[in-house]
Amino acid sequence: MSEALEGHLERIVYFNEHNHYTVAKLKVKGNPDLVTIVGRLAGIMPGQVLEVSGSWETHPKYGRQFKAASYSISLPAHMHGIEKYLGSGLIKGIGPAMAKRLVGRFKEKTLEVIEHSPDNLLEVEGIGEKKLQVIREAWEGQKDVRDVMIFLQGHGVSTGYSAKIFNQYGKDAIRVVRENPYSLASDIFGIGFLIADRIAEKIGIAKNAVIRAEAGILHVLERMSDEGHVFALYDQLLDRAGRLLEIDRNVLETAVKHLAESGHIVLEDFQGENDLSKTVTAVYLKAFYTAEVGLADRLKALLSVPVKGLGMDAGRIEKVVLRRLAVKLSKEQWVGLQTAHSSKVSIITGGPGTGKTTLVKAILAVFEAAGKQVLLCAPTGRAAKRLSEVTGHEAKTIHRLLAYNFKSGGFQKNEKDPLDADVVIVDETSMVDVFLMYHLIKAVPMTAVLILVGDVYQLPSVGPGNVLRDMIDSQQVPVVFLKEIFRQARESLIIVNAHRINQGFAPTIPDSNRGTMEDFYFIQQEDPEKVLSTILELCSERIPDRFKLDPLSDIQVLSPMHKGIIGTISLNHVLQKALNPSDDIVEHTGRTFKCGDKVMQIRNNYAKDVFNGDIGTIKRIDRDIQKVIVHYESRSVDYEFDQLDELVLAYAVSVHKSQGSEYGAVILPVMTQHFILLQRNLIYTGVTRAKKLVVLIGSKQALAIALRNDRPQKRMTRLCDRMQ
Repeated sequence: MSEALEGHLERIVYFNEHNHYTVAKLKVKGNPDLVTIVGRLAGIMPGQVLEVSGSWETHPKYGRQFKAASYSISLPAHMHGIEKYLGSGLIKGIGPAMAKRLVGRFKEKTLEVIEHSPDNLLEVEGIGEKKLQVIREAWEGQKDVRDVMIFLQGHGVSTGYSAKIFNQYGKDAIRVVRENPYSLASDIFGIGFLIADRIAEKIGIAKNAVIRAEAGILHVLERMSDEGHVFALYDQLLDRAGRLLEIDRNVLETAVKHLAESGHIVLEDFQGENDLSKTVTAVYLKAFYTAEVGLADRLKALLSVPVKGLGMDAGRIEKVVLRRLAVKLSKEQWVGLQTAHSSKVSIITGGPGTGKTTLVKAILAVFEAAGKQVLLCAPTGRAAKRLSEVTGHEAKTIHRLLAYNFKSGGFQKNEKDPLDADVVIVDETSMVDVFLMYHLIKAVPMTAVLILVGDVYQLPSVGPGNVLRDMIDSQQVPVVFLKEIFRQARESLIIVNAHRINQGFAPTIPDSNRGTMEDFYFIQQEDPEKVLSTILELCSERIPDRFKLDPLSDIQVLSPMHKGIIGTISLNHVLQKALNPSDDIVEHTGRTFKCGDKVMQIRNNYAKDVFNGDIGTIKRIDRDIQKVIVHYESRSVDYEFDQLDELVLAYAVSVHKSQGSEYGAVILPVMTQHFILLQRNLIYTGVTRAKKLVVLIGSKQALAIALRNDRPQKRMTRLCDRMQ
């Protein structure tokens, strides 16, 4: 229940300049003890009168304190308060001694003189023209903070978001919000369109205003890119924006026209897929249009350059492979090796157990034996680490390979400063979206060979596009399909069943009565509540006891959906409670994190060098400095409390987010409630994430639906057309 306190601010115990988190002492009338107040309290200084709304809480170390949700500031009116206020260090150039002289000269009108008649300060000993200018600038600066925070809170913006807005825009925050509150959604992570729309309503922007329609259209395009689409069809876009905004179509059409004229979006007409006589219009966000067109053009340019031979005959190549790898390649692998060194761009694809890794090692050995400089990369840190381990050759993430500069906001490696390489090998290419592939291929020298390795049968990238599939479908790039399952791999039911699933056949389920240790199980259960309790039991007891796997580091629950009883949100809540007994807790925007939690980064943060899908563990929660420390594989990363919206719990993650990862054991619920997302490639992707154990749990009907559904949701992309 919200309460209100009013009193004089006695002192500030702690202040974080980044997020304005403050611990302060307030003298409340009628209370003999000073009250500890905490929260994001920008622009406050001792001597001010504060009115604070919020609630009481008990800190495990510091005891009872008042957590501020909103606040307002009044300047002190009495001489003692004014002297304390000015002597607090608020104004550069005024210390305690100068504050005493100022109040001694101007009494209760001291602040009024600083605000309206600052030249009069020259009457005070120790203040000359130079110091007067310093005082003027400092006074204006602190006034900016106070005015911005008061303005934003007056329009329903929380203290946390207010701090983010002030950090982004500084003293221009009020002007920016008044002119276009929707810019908050694009400029500040965590403030989406819906929050910006509420602020816009409070400052009086009409529901049918064109500026609102423009923001809504950009929001829909961004949501569609989250769904994997590179563009939207014009009518489809206007329908979705109309339902979201509840405004007339003619306003939306005007908004589209304005956005196109201003260069925010690109409109492109093309022939309809089903009716070639019909012209349809694609609407792109400018960045995605540039990426798709640029990727197609660069690929075609690269493919047009003649390939230089290795200067090695087939006999020598075979000797190199035998000497370096001590294995004999299959016929398919020899074709792959020949294709890789005789093509400017080539694709190697195939399911688990078909020898992709061995082929990559052979390609690497041959090119290095020919004196070529080879670079290896993958889209995620986990995939790059695994590639490095299996090849014995350094592999980097694509972002690190391209040397992202977070200060300038771009990759340092590009067509003007290309990679120093004769050969670039990209693993897990199915995960690479159109935007990242565009930047990668720009940095590949025209003299180099590009080899793309990946499993095209997996789910497409989390980001927009379907790059690997589009390149294969274009028939412009040489492709090697590895289909033969090697003998050792055939001993694993995980691999055998992955291929059965990919072909639309039901997986082979071992007889549970045999009592032998198998690596693939199906537990039949129709009731979602019982599925949830069984998953909990599997994670906490049955799998750790029987297979000696750690519940946190070895077992991963995957789910097709986020919502529902067995969606990732519900599963994470239940699994956190069961697997992490810690009472060291921090809450942020409705999420509860504990020390020891498994968490996942959900956006690319170049400054921290962590990326969407990276999984780590919370090692420490430091309330004194308002930070959470998360450990990722080989290093730790600090998060301010107001940056925790970049993290979610990761005891359960979506199948999409699991791409590029390997886990000891995978538990995958397959239920008819997931009907919309039941697709063959989703089950296949989930199964292929496991190294030692797969447990499917749910209904055979749901599994049969998924196996029959080999037509995954079509992504709106024109890369294939452009390459042709």
